[in-house]
Amino acid sequence: MPRIQRSAQVTWEGNLARGTGHVSADTGAFAELPISLPSRIGNPDGKTSPEELLAAAHAGCLATSVAGELTRAGTPPEVLALTARVIVDEVEGKGHVVVASEVDVSGRVPDIDAAGFQAIVAKADAGCTFSTLIRASATVTVRAHLDA
Repeated sequence: MPRIQRSAQVTWEGNLARGTGHVSADTGAFAELPISLPSRIGNPDGKTSPEELLAAAHAGCLATSVAGELTRAGTPPEVLALTARVIVDEVEGKGHVVVASEVDVSGRVPDIDAAGFQAIVAKADAGCTFSTLIRASATVTVRAHLDA
């Protein structure tokens, strides 16, 4: 796989408490997403946060990894649904840090049993670049189940 690079920009105006910013992707996939301190630590009020974007990135990375592993195993998914939660907590001596990412993976996959699906998801998690990145300093929990 060739080296991959992606970029995003943030513009911030004002102080930390009352300031606001916007994040945009070079690809144009999203533009001018509003961010603020309250969206990080309190009521998001329709704004996003770096933590929410990390959760989206982790879920997206794992979704493509699971779909790839299922396809390679000859059991491509009909549907995968993932929910990721990034957890930030205050750690003594370190301040506020990402301490965990929890991902729930459900899927409708023909011709696979629950144990096979769990094994594929575990393999996909091991190959997911965002799982690897987050595990460098936090815990990653992935729960998988098949839909009926």
